[in-house]
Amino acid sequence: MRVAIAGAGLAGLSCAKYLTDAGHTPVVLESRDVVGGLVAAWQDADGDWYETGLHVFFGAYPNILQLFKELGIEDRLQWKQHTMIFNQPEKPGTYSRFDFPDLPAPLNGIVAILRNNDMLSWSEKIQLAKGLVPAMLRGQQYVENTDKYTFSEWLKHQGVSEEVQQDIFIAASKSLNFINPDEISAVVLLTALRAFLQEKNGSKMAFLDGSPTERLCSPLVDYITARGGEVRSNAPLKEILTNGDGTVRGFLIRGLNGAEDEVLTADAYVSAIPVDPLKVMLPKAWQQMEFFQKLEGLEGVPVINLQLWFDRKLTEIDQLLFSRSSLLSVYADMSNTCRGYANPDQSMLELVLAPAKDWITKSDEEILQVTLSELKKLFPMHFGENPAKLLKYHVVKTPRSVYKAVPGCQQCRPSQKTPIANFYLAGSYTMQRFLGSMEGAVLSGKLTAQAIAEAHPAANSSSLQMPTVQPATNAATA
Repeated sequence: MRVAIAGAGLAGLSCAKYLTDAGHTPVVLESRDVVGGLVAAWQDADGDWYETGLHVFFGAYPNILQLFKELGIEDRLQWKQHTMIFNQPEKPGTYSRFDFPDLPAPLNGIVAILRNNDMLSWSEKIQLAKGLVPAMLRGQQYVENTDKYTFSEWLKHQGVSEEVQQDIFIAASKSLNFINPDEISAVVLLTALRAFLQEKNGSKMAFLDGSPTERLCSPLVDYITARGGEVRSNAPLKEILTNGDGTVRGFLIRGLNGAEDEVLTADAYVSAIPVDPLKVMLPKAWQQMEFFQKLEGLEGVPVINLQLWFDRKLTEIDQLLFSRSSLLSVYADMSNTCRGYANPDQSMLELVLAPAKDWITKSDEEILQVTLSELKKLFPMHFGENPAKLLKYHVVKTPRSVYKAVPGCQQCRPSQKTPIANFYLAGSYTMQRFLGSMEGAVLSGKLTAQAIAEAHPAANSSSLQMPTVQPATNAATA
């Protein structure tokens, strides 16, 4: 069966990959000249890569780790020491660590917290433990029911002080959804904490050994095309064409550079584009359906990613760092963490500016200057006398990234199967166990492929078996 998929991000490519495994023929359409969606990367005139975001893989990402295994590229993940490192704003240039020992979960997480004396006093550790125990013991249903609260509100209900929130959870909240604890739904942090504390290596991190476009998306494209599928770039979806009964009769592709528009027909159709453009693209008749009206409760959050090259090493740390800055959420020296970007003499910092709502419309120069002012606090030794020299930089703005996970959003997340018989959805905003993340995107694509395969078994499906996936629930994670 032929399946047209609009969007070549991880959701669309994963959907296509698993459709080929089930014996179907996907045709993936990408509006830009590069695949990857929210993990896309580009090369500049010097041949250096710059990315849409700072992409980190966790041990609690079973579906994306399985995807690496199936593609035969597991060695491209560079696993780091099992630790979480936070800057200490009150002591510029210093770090506080939560080192996880080689013990079963949740004991390794408990020991990591108890050993840290820089950020948490013993009274604060007791507060934190008392606050998290309900989420750990009452099960996922309890966590799902916390979607009515912001994480700040939930912490207050548990008696956790503002100081603990400031010390740890602002950084965690911004790294998960690019917003602060007083905006983010409690279900996000609690599900992430459950995964990190209940799985021994749940919070262990890995970096890709090069750009996501080259080291992850290209193998996916090769896998799809080698099995009869197709991936087309510069093929933007202009309109979803419908039949009289409301089903899809084709995808209208916008012609570029003077070319005529093209109608692509298939047996089934998938939208793997972000929720914001999808809402605009929905046929008018569909907009009246309750299923699609719920999408109005979802919108993407703005994100800004920066990459800065300096003439010297600013740090030797080979790990993700939580800045605890009011503007920066997380950062890493990619010249240390990534083999493809390695440089023993210079640093290439990749940083995420969040929340970005007040900065997304500002100029690159304004964003650079405020970032440099924050870096002077993070690396005071390198920005005093004889300051480090900025060699070049790139600013990548994403006005609508993953959906903004505020309270109440869980009920707005749709299933992959829609009321339209031959139309499906894929994307991390759709209902699955994970929030807007790479893992959520991959799982959504897998669930979409599974739904299509179940509704339309391929002629040779007897010799193929779709991977087992865990059912979607009202939960989110990192």
